[in-house]
Amino acid sequence: MEFETYRPMLLGLAYRLLGSMWDAEDVVQEAWLRWSDTDQAAVKEPRAFLVTIVSRLALDQLRSARVRREAYTGPWLPEPVPTSQIGPLDTAELRDTLSYATLHLMERLSPPERAVFVLREAFDLPYDEIAAIVDASVANCRQMHHRASVRLAEGRDRFQPNPEEHARLLLRFLDAAQGGDLSALTSMLSDDVVAWTDGGGKARAALHPIEGREKVVAFITGLTRRYAIEEVRVLDVNGAPALWFRSGGEPQIAAVDLRDGLIRGVYAIRNPDKLRCGFPQEG
Repeated sequence: MEFETYRPMLLGLAYRLLGSMWDAEDVVQEAWLRWSDTDQAAVKEPRAFLVTIVSRLALDQLRSARVRREAYTGPWLPEPVPTSQIGPLDTAELRDTLSYATLHLMERLSPPERAVFVLREAFDLPYDEIAAIVDASVANCRQMHHRASVRLAEGRDRFQPNPEEHARLLLRFLDAAQGGDLSALTSMLSDDVVAWTDGGGKARAALHPIEGREKVVAFITGLTRRYAIEEVRVLDVNGAPALWFRSGGEPQIAAVDLRDGLIRGVYAIRNPDKLRCGFPQEG
């Protein structure tokens, strides 16, 4: 079936726009229903047709999701996803727009800016097609892409270590935290490091971001002294290594954002609703 050929790509598009696999799957399912009700023989370019449907559905979903996220308990972080479940990663742009840090940064963008950025950056759509999808002029879409690119460039480092180096850094970070090695832990963090924890009111988590090297070190070492860390695994998440482990008996995913070899962002996802998509559930 033609739709199934495009399903992985459409799922990747919807996920990049929404930061939630649950919502992305709903959007793609709705797109399938609309495709089923369409005279498919009359559709000259199925891929463009389906990309338009999914993008518009995701935009509508994103606008309502922003209201829900403002009322969320504590920081809202994107839902992590095993890399194997997110569709093609054939280009550097597809991989970069999937990275956890980039998805988190994209929350700063307006829904149209996010759509323009993803459609242009990851899927290389021409501006006239993007303009028709987001109902804006070509000139306005160019401006939105420029603004989004500038805002995201300020917060990310496109030169990331290879997966093996990234995994080793994560394990050194965890070892230093577990061992209470303040010197080693401090040396791995940038001065302006920020730690976010997402419990969604369903798991223990800080209700506000922890900012600055000293506060982040104190926060992390305080947690490791209080709660035992067990069953550590390095998993491929959003195109890069991340840690899955249990802390105080509760599972979580921890990912980091790197800048110039130092950790600039720590993302701890503890909300159990966000850890059901392909991650270990039992010990």
